[in-house]
Amino acid sequence: MKKALLLLAVLASTPVLADTYVQGHTRADGTYVQPHYRSDSDGNFNNNWSTKGNTNPHTGEQGTRTQPNNGYGSYNSPYN
Repeated sequence: MKKALLLLAVLASTPVLADTYVQGHTRADGTYVQPHYRSDSDGNFNNNWSTKGNTNPHTGEQGTRTQPNNGYGSYNSPYN
């Protein structure tokens, strides 16, 4: 029983990497974007690697953003 509880505690504390691989591509303006990983979209600004307090697990880069791009508090704003 103790082993099962310990295993459950370890699994519950293990971070889940919800990421998507983005292939390299060329934007309409001719800019090439290198292949990279991004966090899965869920509409929650705080679940993004670029948000202050979060760290990109692939690069180790610390997030610095404190508010969404659109200024309306959500990536799912109808005003994007």
